[in-house]
Amino acid sequence: MRRPIDSLFGRLALLVVAVLMLSHFAWYALMRLERSQLQTRYAVEEATFLVDAVRQHVARTPDQPLPSRVKLVDPASPDVPAASANMPPPLERFVEDVRDRMPADTQVRVGPPGGPPMLWVRAATDQNWIVVPVQPLRMPRSLDRTVLWLAIIFSFAVMAALFAAWALQRPLRLLAQAVARFGRGLPVPPVPERGPRELRQLTHGFNQMVQEVARTENDRAVMLAGVAHDLKTPLARLRLRAEMMDDAKTRDGVVRDVDSMTHIVEQFLLFAHDGADRSEPVEVDAQCERVVRSYRAVTSDAPTVYTELNAGPSFLLPAATLDRILSNLIDNAHAYGAPPVVVATARTPEGFTLSISDNGKGIAAQDLISASRPFVRLDPARGGNGHSGLGLAIVERLVRRAGGEWEIGNHGGRGLRVLMSFPFEVLPRVATASENAW
Repeated sequence: MRRPIDSLFGRLALLVVAVLMLSHFAWYALMRLERSQLQTRYAVEEATFLVDAVRQHVARTPDQPLPSRVKLVDPASPDVPAASANMPPPLERFVEDVRDRMPADTQVRVGPPGGPPMLWVRAATDQNWIVVPVQPLRMPRSLDRTVLWLAIIFSFAVMAALFAAWALQRPLRLLAQAVARFGRGLPVPPVPERGPRELRQLTHGFNQMVQEVARTENDRAVMLAGVAHDLKTPLARLRLRAEMMDDAKTRDGVVRDVDSMTHIVEQFLLFAHDGADRSEPVEVDAQCERVVRSYRAVTSDAPTVYTELNAGPSFLLPAATLDRILSNLIDNAHAYGAPPVVVATARTPEGFTLSISDNGKGIAAQDLISASRPFVRLDPARGGNGHSGLGLAIVERLVRRAGGEWEIGNHGGRGLRVLMSFPFEVLPRVATASENAW
């Protein structure tokens, strides 16, 4: 199961959201703290200004009345509040800040709770307590309008950051898809060179590598196809002359050798062919049954071939590709394996499988990797007549070109098995390619 967090976009998105959330939370906490401190400083400035104004008023115009909420209280009055030792931290900081702004030995108290907030101040030179109103010190609310704006800003920031992350990882995703296609032997169009400088350089190098590999592969295929094509005419003349020989034993030997050489040439041509298969898709189960039936009828000394076809009519492959796969693998099982040979298909949760297995000795574990390499023959005894070491290489190329994967190995110690897997998503592409060809 694919996890979104494993992708580059998923990790970038998680990182971006985490960083934005942390930065917005820190900004919100700092803003709340700064607002609280600003409110306290404003209240202190206002209170000290009012106290100084009352002192100047008393000193200059004692006969003039004071504002309604400002008053002078005799120290002996019972209304004077007692010094409180247990005040809330914000109020305690407020009182300390006011005391710091006043002359030394100034008494600063706050009015009793429950009434309008009042500040009581008396310096050593004051005859009475000066009582002035103060701004109420409200604690910042846990949820206010700032939270709404913060959520809106955070949402837009996340969307913009996710778009930037998507734009950054998109060229890398295209490059990863191209690398996967190149690894499976499929045609790879040039990847657009986008993104940061390092990614553009990487994409440019990949495009150059693909072009060089394609040019080398094309030159090799052209040379191989040319040599094989040029050999077909001399082989045909050689076979015609062999048929005219009088000595039957010599004639049969020469004809047999010519047929072996002709088969090798045909394998060369098939391996060199690099075009897309435009043949009509057919049901794999039905075609396997037809191929096995014709194989039994034509090859009298062939080993017993069984079928276990359980994929159903939805499993489609191009007819030419399927015929070449089956013929190469059944011939390979006939030449190197032992009966019975089993052709099986199945449907899995991921797609369809096609397998051909025999009951021979199989292939040594250390030789499985090189078994499908072109022109590799694992030992001289497995060569026989008319074999060039291209059979498994051709099958691998055909399977990958059809969008599938293959696996070669020994099954249960009873012989060699070639297992080919075709995901569901490659089947519509096969049908579409066929329709476009018409």
